[in-house]
Amino acid sequence: MRKVEVYRNDIFAGILSEENRKMYVFRYDDVYFNDNTKPAISLTLPKIRNEYIADCLFPFFYNILSEGVNRKLQCTQLKIDEEDNFGLLMRTGQYDTVGAITIKPVI
Repeated sequence: MRKVEVYRNDIFAGILSEENRKMYVFRYDDVYFNDNTKPAISLTLPKIRNEYIADCLFPFFYNILSEGVNRKLQCTQLKIDEEDNFGLLMRTGQYDTVGAITIKPVI
């Protein structure tokens, strides 16, 4: 299992985990969830108490990843399988993301 912390504008919002290549889970942090001034990280992931579960990386997180030549270059440089979306997210989601979301690997 691999996990990352999800931040919105540098504020910890929740945990995204890859249980295996066919099960992904996102859960809002209790403090973030209970703060009514903090918005959902995405329209597709509204703030709810329950976990979100999917059989592929949630499109919201997948769309943070590079595409095309940039993706190929990142995977080559970082020695990551091009099919390993979660691995690529772990390694690149903490730098230069577009928008308010950043990802930090859980060590």
